[in-house]
Amino acid sequence: MSIFLTGATGFIGSAVLRQLRLQGRDVTALVRSPEKAAKIEALGATAVIGDVTDTELMTEQAIASDGVIHLASPGDESSRDVDDAFVTAIFAGLEGSDKRYVHTGGIWVWGSNSDITEDSPRNAPAIVAWREEIEKRVLGAQGVSTTLIAPAVVFGHGSGIPALFLGDDSDPEAAVRLVGDGSQHWTTVHVDDLAELYILAFDLGESGSTYIGASGENPTVREMGDAAAAGQGLDSRVETQTVDETHARLGAAFADALLLDQQARGSAARIDLGWEPNGPSLVDELRTGSYAAKN
Repeated sequence: MSIFLTGATGFIGSAVLRQLRLQGRDVTALVRSPEKAAKIEALGATAVIGDVTDTELMTEQAIASDGVIHLASPGDESSRDVDDAFVTAIFAGLEGSDKRYVHTGGIWVWGSNSDITEDSPRNAPAIVAWREEIEKRVLGAQGVSTTLIAPAVVFGHGSGIPALFLGDDSDPEAAVRLVGDGSQHWTTVHVDDLAELYILAFDLGESGSTYIGASGENPTVREMGDAAAAGQGLDSRVETQTVDETHARLGAAFADALLLDQQARGSAARIDLGWEPNGPSLVDELRTGSYAAKN
Protein backbone atom coordinates (compact mmCIF):
# COMPACT_ATOMS: atom_id res chain seq x y z
CA MET A 1 0.00 0.00 0.00
CA SER A 2 1.46 3.34 -1.10
CA ILE A 3 0.92 6.39 1.14
CA PHE A 4 1.29 9.96 -0.10
CA LEU A 5 2.61 12.07 2.78
CA THR A 6 2.80 15.86 2.93
CA GLY A 7 4.86 17.77 5.50
CA ALA A 8 7.35 14.90 5.66
CA THR A 9 10.29 17.10 6.69
CA GLY A 10 8.34 18.97 9.39
CA PHE A 11 8.30 18.25 13.11
CA ILE A 12 5.31 15.88 13.09
CA GLY A 13 5.66 14.69 9.51
CA SER A 14 9.25 13.55 9.93
CA ALA A 15 8.20 11.43 12.93
CA VAL A 16 5.34 9.90 10.91
CA LEU A 17 7.71 9.16 8.03
CA ARG A 18 10.25 7.48 10.32
CA GLN A 19 7.63 5.19 11.79
CA LEU A 20 6.07 4.36 8.44
CA ARG A 21 9.47 3.34 7.10
CA LEU A 22 10.27 1.33 10.24
CA GLN A 23 7.11 -0.62 9.46
CA GLY A 24 8.27 -1.14 5.89
CA ARG A 25 5.52 1.01 4.37
CA ASP A 26 5.77 2.35 0.83
CA VAL A 27 5.78 6.16 1.17
CA THR A 28 5.86 8.94 -1.40
CA ALA A 29 6.70 12.21 0.33
CA LEU A 30 6.20 15.74 -0.96
CA VAL A 31 9.26 17.98 -0.55
CA ARG A 32 10.22 21.41 -1.84
CA SER A 33 13.88 20.97 -2.79
CA PRO A 34 16.43 18.43 -4.07
CA GLU A 35 18.25 18.69 -0.73
CA LYS A 36 15.16 17.62 1.18
CA ALA A 37 14.45 14.95 -1.41
CA ALA A 38 17.86 13.40 -0.71
CA LYS A 39 17.04 13.17 3.02
CA ILE A 40 13.71 11.52 2.28
CA GLU A 41 15.25 9.03 -0.12
CA ALA A 42 17.92 8.14 2.45
CA LEU A 43 15.07 6.80 4.59
CA GLY A 44 13.88 4.60 1.76
CA ALA A 45 10.91 6.72 0.72
CA THR A 46 10.17 8.16 -2.70
CA ALA A 47 10.41 11.94 -2.95
CA VAL A 48 8.25 14.15 -5.15
CA ILE A 49 9.52 17.72 -5.50
CA GLY A 50 6.70 20.25 -5.50
CA ASP A 51 4.38 22.22 -3.28
CA VAL A 52 0.92 21.73 -1.76
CA THR A 53 -0.25 24.71 -3.81
CA ASP A 54 0.33 22.75 -7.05
CA THR A 55 -3.20 21.40 -7.25
CA GLU A 56 -2.63 19.39 -10.43
CA LEU A 57 0.31 17.58 -8.83
CA MET A 58 -1.71 16.91 -5.67
CA THR A 59 -4.53 15.31 -7.68
CA GLU A 60 -2.02 13.18 -9.60
CA GLN A 61 -0.42 11.95 -6.39
CA ALA A 62 -3.80 11.18 -4.83
CA ILE A 63 -4.75 9.07 -7.83
CA ALA A 64 -1.40 7.24 -7.77
CA SER A 65 -1.50 6.50 -4.03
CA ASP A 66 -3.55 4.14 -1.91
CA GLY A 67 -4.16 6.90 0.63
CA VAL A 68 -3.00 10.31 1.85
CA ILE A 69 -1.75 11.70 5.17
CA HIS A 70 -1.72 15.51 5.15
CA LEU A 71 0.63 17.30 7.55
CA ALA A 72 1.76 20.35 5.57
CA SER A 73 0.51 23.84 6.39
CA PRO A 74 2.04 27.28 5.86
CA GLY A 75 1.11 28.23 9.43
CA ASP A 76 0.28 31.81 8.45
CA GLU A 77 -2.60 33.86 7.08
CA SER A 78 -2.53 31.84 3.85
CA SER A 79 -3.28 28.55 5.64
CA ARG A 80 -7.04 28.64 5.04
CA ASP A 81 -6.80 29.15 1.29
CA VAL A 82 -3.93 26.67 0.91
CA ASP A 83 -5.70 23.95 2.90
CA ASP A 84 -8.99 24.55 1.10
CA ALA A 85 -7.36 24.25 -2.32
CA PHE A 86 -5.37 21.21 -1.21
CA VAL A 87 -8.46 19.35 0.01
CA THR A 88 -10.26 20.14 -3.25
CA ALA A 89 -7.34 18.81 -5.29
CA ILE A 90 -6.87 15.68 -3.19
CA PHE A 91 -10.56 14.82 -3.25
CA ALA A 92 -10.57 15.22 -7.03
CA GLY A 93 -8.23 12.25 -7.04
CA LEU A 94 -9.74 10.27 -4.17
CA GLU A 95 -13.53 10.68 -4.32
CA GLY A 96 -15.36 7.49 -5.15
CA SER A 97 -12.32 5.34 -4.39
CA ASP A 98 -12.90 4.74 -0.66
CA LYS A 99 -9.17 5.36 -0.19
CA ARG A 100 -7.90 6.65 3.15
CA TYR A 101 -7.35 10.34 3.88
CA VAL A 102 -6.03 11.59 7.24
CA HIS A 103 -6.27 15.35 7.80
CA THR A 104 -4.57 17.42 10.49
CA GLY A 105 -6.48 19.79 12.77
CA GLY A 106 -5.53 20.96 16.24
CA ILE A 107 -6.59 21.18 19.87
CA TRP A 108 -6.95 24.96 19.97
CA VAL A 109 -10.29 24.91 18.09
CA TRP A 110 -12.05 23.85 21.31
CA GLY A 111 -10.91 26.92 23.25
CA SER A 112 -10.51 26.87 27.03
CA ASN A 113 -12.05 23.73 28.54
CA SER A 114 -10.98 21.50 31.43
CA ASP A 115 -12.25 18.27 29.85
CA ILE A 116 -12.05 18.41 26.06
CA THR A 117 -13.46 15.53 24.05
CA GLU A 118 -14.18 15.21 20.36
CA ASP A 119 -17.81 16.15 21.08
CA SER A 120 -17.06 19.29 23.10
CA PRO A 121 -18.40 22.59 21.74
CA ARG A 122 -15.88 24.56 19.74
CA ASN A 123 -14.70 28.03 20.68
CA ALA A 124 -11.75 28.63 18.40
CA PRO A 125 -9.42 31.61 18.79
CA ALA A 126 -8.82 33.72 15.70
CA ILE A 127 -5.63 31.94 14.66
CA VAL A 128 -7.49 28.66 13.94
CA ALA A 129 -11.10 29.79 13.44
CA TRP A 130 -10.77 29.00 9.73
CA ARG A 131 -10.33 25.27 10.37
CA GLU A 132 -13.93 24.30 11.11
CA GLU A 133 -15.35 24.84 7.63
CA ILE A 134 -12.59 22.79 5.99
CA GLU A 135 -12.82 20.02 8.58
CA LYS A 136 -16.56 19.69 7.96
CA ARG A 137 -15.80 19.25 4.26
CA VAL A 138 -13.22 16.59 5.04
CA LEU A 139 -15.39 14.59 7.42
CA GLY A 140 -18.42 14.81 5.16
CA ALA A 141 -16.67 13.71 1.97
CA GLN A 142 -18.34 10.98 -0.08
CA GLY A 143 -16.43 7.98 -1.36
CA VAL A 144 -13.33 8.72 0.75
CA SER A 145 -12.51 7.21 4.13
CA THR A 146 -11.60 10.34 6.09
CA THR A 147 -10.19 10.81 9.57
CA LEU A 148 -9.25 14.01 11.39
CA ILE A 149 -6.41 14.11 13.93
CA ALA A 150 -6.40 17.05 16.36
CA PRO A 151 -2.97 17.11 18.03
CA ALA A 152 -2.46 18.61 21.46
CA VAL A 153 0.66 20.75 22.04
CA VAL A 154 3.34 18.58 20.46
CA PHE A 155 6.76 18.17 22.06
CA GLY A 156 9.85 15.99 21.88
CA HIS A 157 13.48 15.94 20.81
CA GLY A 158 13.97 19.49 22.07
CA SER A 159 11.64 21.00 19.45
CA GLY A 160 8.13 22.33 19.03
CA ILE A 161 6.30 25.04 20.95
CA PRO A 162 7.87 24.12 24.34
CA ALA A 163 11.21 25.38 23.01
CA LEU A 164 9.77 28.80 23.95
CA PHE A 165 10.81 27.95 27.52
CA LEU A 166 14.49 27.70 26.64
CA GLY A 167 16.41 30.69 27.93
CA ASP A 168 19.86 32.03 27.16
CA ASP A 169 22.25 30.13 29.39
CA SER A 170 25.09 32.48 28.45
CA ASP A 171 23.32 35.32 30.29
CA PRO A 172 23.85 35.13 34.08
CA GLU A 173 20.61 37.10 34.56
CA ALA A 174 18.58 34.89 32.23
CA ALA A 175 15.17 33.66 33.28
CA VAL A 176 12.44 31.49 31.80
CA ARG A 177 9.61 33.71 30.62
CA LEU A 178 6.17 32.21 30.97
CA VAL A 179 3.22 32.66 28.64
CA GLY A 180 0.99 34.88 30.76
CA ASP A 181 0.92 34.19 34.48
CA GLY A 182 1.41 30.45 33.97
CA SER A 183 -1.85 29.31 35.56
CA GLN A 184 -3.28 27.86 32.32
CA HIS A 185 -2.92 24.17 31.41
CA TRP A 186 -1.58 22.88 28.13
CA THR A 187 -2.69 19.47 26.98
CA THR A 188 0.30 17.71 25.47
CA VAL A 189 1.57 14.77 23.40
CA HIS A 190 5.02 13.46 22.52
CA VAL A 191 5.68 13.63 18.78
CA ASP A 192 6.57 9.94 18.53
CA ASP A 193 3.33 8.91 20.24
CA LEU A 194 1.43 11.22 17.92
CA ALA A 195 3.10 9.64 14.88
CA GLU A 196 1.81 6.25 16.01
CA LEU A 197 -1.69 7.70 16.24
CA TYR A 198 -1.56 8.94 12.65
CA ILE A 199 -0.68 5.48 11.41
CA LEU A 200 -3.37 3.81 13.52
CA ALA A 201 -5.93 6.31 12.21
CA PHE A 202 -4.83 5.61 8.64
CA ASP A 203 -5.17 1.87 9.14
CA LEU A 204 -8.17 1.62 11.46
CA GLY A 205 -10.02 4.93 11.70
CA GLU A 206 -13.72 4.84 10.91
CA SER A 207 -14.65 7.20 8.12
CA GLY A 208 -15.83 10.57 9.39
CA SER A 209 -14.11 10.14 12.75
CA THR A 210 -12.10 12.67 14.76
CA TYR A 211 -9.40 11.79 17.28
CA ILE A 212 -7.75 14.12 19.75
CA GLY A 213 -4.06 13.34 20.00
CA ALA A 214 -3.45 14.03 23.69
CA SER A 215 -1.49 11.82 26.08
CA GLY A 216 -3.50 12.84 29.15
CA GLU A 217 -0.65 14.91 30.61
CA ASN A 218 -1.99 18.45 31.23
CA PRO A 219 0.63 20.50 33.09
CA THR A 220 0.27 24.17 33.86
CA VAL A 221 2.55 26.59 32.09
CA ARG A 222 4.04 27.41 35.50
CA GLU A 223 4.91 23.74 36.06
CA MET A 224 6.57 23.65 32.67
CA GLY A 225 8.44 26.88 33.32
CA ASP A 226 9.75 25.65 36.67
CA ALA A 227 10.92 22.41 35.03
CA ALA A 228 12.60 24.32 32.23
CA ALA A 229 14.41 26.58 34.70
CA ALA A 230 15.69 23.54 36.61
CA GLY A 231 16.76 21.87 33.38
CA GLN A 232 18.72 24.93 32.32
CA GLY A 233 20.33 25.57 35.68
CA LEU A 234 18.56 28.89 36.12
CA ASP A 235 17.96 28.47 39.85
CA SER A 236 14.18 28.72 39.60
CA ARG A 237 14.38 32.08 37.83
CA VAL A 238 10.95 32.20 36.23
CA GLU A 239 9.17 35.38 35.13
CA THR A 240 5.43 35.80 34.60
CA GLN A 241 4.07 38.18 31.99
CA THR A 242 0.89 40.14 31.60
CA VAL A 243 -1.36 39.39 28.64
CA ASP A 244 -0.17 42.60 26.96
CA GLU A 245 3.46 41.62 27.45
CA THR A 246 2.79 38.17 26.05
CA HIS A 247 1.02 39.71 23.05
CA ALA A 248 3.99 41.98 22.42
CA ARG A 249 6.47 39.10 22.63
CA LEU A 250 4.64 36.47 20.60
CA GLY A 251 2.03 38.35 18.58
CA ALA A 252 -1.59 38.60 19.73
CA ALA A 253 -3.03 35.73 17.66
CA PHE A 254 -0.39 33.16 18.66
CA ALA A 255 -0.35 34.37 22.26
CA ASP A 256 -4.12 34.06 22.61
CA ALA A 257 -3.89 30.39 21.59
CA LEU A 258 -1.11 29.73 24.11
CA LEU A 259 -3.11 31.49 26.84
CA LEU A 260 -5.98 28.99 26.48
CA ASP A 261 -6.56 26.78 29.54
CA GLN A 262 -7.00 23.30 28.05
CA GLN A 263 -7.08 19.73 29.37
CA ALA A 264 -7.79 16.57 27.38
CA ARG A 265 -7.28 12.84 27.78
CA GLY A 266 -7.35 11.42 24.24
CA SER A 267 -9.57 8.58 25.41
CA ALA A 268 -11.35 7.94 22.10
CA ALA A 269 -8.10 7.10 20.32
CA ARG A 270 -7.23 4.60 23.04
CA ILE A 271 -10.64 2.94 22.96
CA ASP A 272 -11.24 2.90 19.20
CA LEU A 273 -7.72 2.46 17.84
CA GLY A 274 -5.79 0.85 20.68
CA TRP A 275 -3.43 3.82 20.90
CA GLU A 276 -1.06 3.60 23.86
CA PRO A 277 1.04 6.77 24.28
CA ASN A 278 4.06 5.93 26.40
CA GLY A 279 6.56 8.70 25.78
CA PRO A 280 8.02 10.85 28.55
CA SER A 281 6.02 13.75 29.95
CA LEU A 282 6.77 17.28 28.84
CA VAL A 283 7.67 18.31 32.40
CA ASP A 284 10.25 15.52 32.58
CA GLU A 285 11.60 16.40 29.16
CA LEU A 286 12.05 20.03 30.20
CA ARG A 287 13.65 19.14 33.52
CA THR A 288 16.01 16.31 32.54
CA GLY A 289 15.32 15.31 28.94
CA SER A 290 15.84 16.60 25.43
CA TYR A 291 15.17 20.28 26.19
CA ALA A 292 17.54 20.32 29.16
CA ALA A 293 20.19 18.58 27.07
CA LYS A 294 20.09 21.38 24.51
CA ASN A 295 21.40 23.80 27.10
